[in-house]
Amino acid sequence: MTEQPILIFDSGVGGLTVLREARVLMPDRRFIYIADDAAFPYGNWEEPALNAHLLALFGQLLERYRPAISVIACNTASTLVIDALRVAFPDHLFVGTVPAIKPAAERTRSGLVSVLATPGTVKRQYTRDLIGKWAQKCHVRLVGSTALAGLAEIYMRDGFVDEEAVRNEIAPCFIEQDGRFTDIVVLACTHYPFLVNRMRKTAPWPVDWIDPAEAIARRALSLLEDGRPKETMDLPSTGADFAVFTSGKPNFATRRLMQGFGLTTS
Repeated sequence: MTEQPILIFDSGVGGLTVLREARVLMPDRRFIYIADDAAFPYGNWEEPALNAHLLALFGQLLERYRPAISVIACNTASTLVIDALRVAFPDHLFVGTVPAIKPAAERTRSGLVSVLATPGTVKRQYTRDLIGKWAQKCHVRLVGSTALAGLAEIYMRDGFVDEEAVRNEIAPCFIEQDGRFTDIVVLACTHYPFLVNRMRKTAPWPVDWIDPAEAIARRALSLLEDGRPKETMDLPSTGADFAVFTSGKPNFATRRLMQGFGLTTS
C-alpha cells in the first residue's frame, strides 16, 4: 500500500489547495495531481455528458497509476459522479468534496449562511439534500459563480486578478435580514480559497470563510489508515510527485506553478 500514490483530481488547479493540506498530514506519501484542463470548466457541461466523461477518464487513470486512493478535489464532479464512481470501481477508495454546509450551520450565529459554488454545484440535488439534512434552521443562500474558478486560475498562474470582478462575483453572498447579517460563506469550490484574501478585501463586512481542504485531507488519511497493515504504516513511498494535464499542453506559467508546489509536469 505504501508504494501506491495518492491521486488528487480536479478540473484545473483548484485541487492544489487540497494537495497542500494532504502533504502536511501525509509527508511520506507520494502524490499524483491530475488536472482535467481539457474539459475545464465543468460548469459548461451537461450532466449526462460530464458523468460519462468522468467515468471513462477514471477508468484510464486507475488502470495507469494504480493509486491507493483517489481524492476528487472538485465539488462539481463529486456531487455529480462520486456515487457512480464507487459503483463502477467498488474495490477502490474515493474521497469526495461536498459543500461544508454542516459545519457552517453549526458555527453560524446569525443563521444566515451563503454557499459560494459553481452553477453545477448550486443546481445539484445533492447540495439541496445537504441543506435539508443539516441546515433546516438556517437561511442558506446558494450563489453560483460562472467566473470565480477562472479568475482563480488566472491569479494562480499570473499572480494578479481583477478585484472588481471578484467583488461582483461574491456580492450576492452578503445579505441583511431583520438586522442580521450573513456571517459565514462556504467556499464550495476548491479553486476559491486561492482568492480568499481578495474576497476578504472586497467583502462589504467580515465573515467566516469555510475552506474544506483540511477536512478532505483528513478524510483521505483516515481511510488510508483504516485500510493499511499497521506494520507498514510508517514506511515511506518512493518516487517524485508529478502533475498530469489532460490537454497535454500546460503553458509555461502553469508549469511554473506546478514547480512551486513541488510537482513535475509530464
